[in-house]
Amino acid sequence: MRWPRCEFPRAQSVVMIQIRAETFPLAETFTISRGAKTEARVVMVEVTRDGIVGRGECVPYARYGESIESVTAQLEGLPEDIDRAALQQVLAAGAARNALDCALWDWEAKRAGTPAWALAGLPEPRPVMTAFTLSLDTPDRMRAAAARHAARPLLKIKLGSPDDMARLEAVRAGAPAAAIIVDANEGWSPELYAELAPHLLRLGVAMVEQPLPAGEDAALAGMPRPLPVCADESCHDRTSLPTLSGKYDMLNIKLDKTGGFTEAVALRAEAQARGYRLMVGCMVGTSLAMAPAVLLAQGAEVVDLDGPLLLARDRTPALRYDADGVHPPAANLWG
Repeated sequence: MRWPRCEFPRAQSVVMIQIRAETFPLAETFTISRGAKTEARVVMVEVTRDGIVGRGECVPYARYGESIESVTAQLEGLPEDIDRAALQQVLAAGAARNALDCALWDWEAKRAGTPAWALAGLPEPRPVMTAFTLSLDTPDRMRAAAARHAARPLLKIKLGSPDDMARLEAVRAGAPAAAIIVDANEGWSPELYAELAPHLLRLGVAMVEQPLPAGEDAALAGMPRPLPVCADESCHDRTSLPTLSGKYDMLNIKLDKTGGFTEAVALRAEAQARGYRLMVGCMVGTSLAMAPAVLLAQGAEVVDLDGPLLLARDRTPALRYDADGVHPPAANLWG
């Protein structure tokens, strides 16, 4: 665990950025096509100015070349009095910028006495229904997992292998009434996706996320899309948008990809202006990581903010999850 600390006086107040790596065990092993994990490793950032503390969290993701160490190194090199506008210029989109950007939003909201949603020009948040994710496993185990969670209105299935039909059939048998979305995590070829698509429709799948590898998804432009296709790894921030036209119907906005709440709000607006349907998703993190995303998820067609539900323990205070979905964060959590 690291806690780098830099501070200096400015106008008789302390200006300080603190960075801490933390580990949260998962309730169960979580598996996708790229591997399995038993814990969530996150980086938490605290910004202290004028006696006010703002917090943010990110989840470094190896798929994008990130690690706890690389994220910490990026943050340690920044001036302690950096503002959000400067941050967008000095750090690229990614986990490190996300943690600090969200901490600055939290600090600004507390300093102004105004909720972050109002500062961002977003609608007043209400509870949103979130998907619950079933990780990749054998068909029998996925059927059992689906049966345990059959009362949830929306299940997300992690797939991404040539043997996925048996898994999908098993999940539908275990949860016959639930809506289902599928995340292939870049695991299919164009040929395999074309073969699976009619069966996805037959089994009532509402949407498929990132069927082909990012950078190798040009084939989607020439393929029929009988159900909505959502960009995840292919969409990071607004600079991604020109490459997505004709290939995707939906975009999955994640704070760790956009590099924070600032860019996520801008991406949300531009994506809607271009006619994309929206999904708001997450990495496996705590309630602190989900809190800004709940504000972003207002009005999104699909919400996937179940990270805390996959943990053995969460932060205190935590987001509230109930039959109405995930509730907006209380001020003592974020924003």
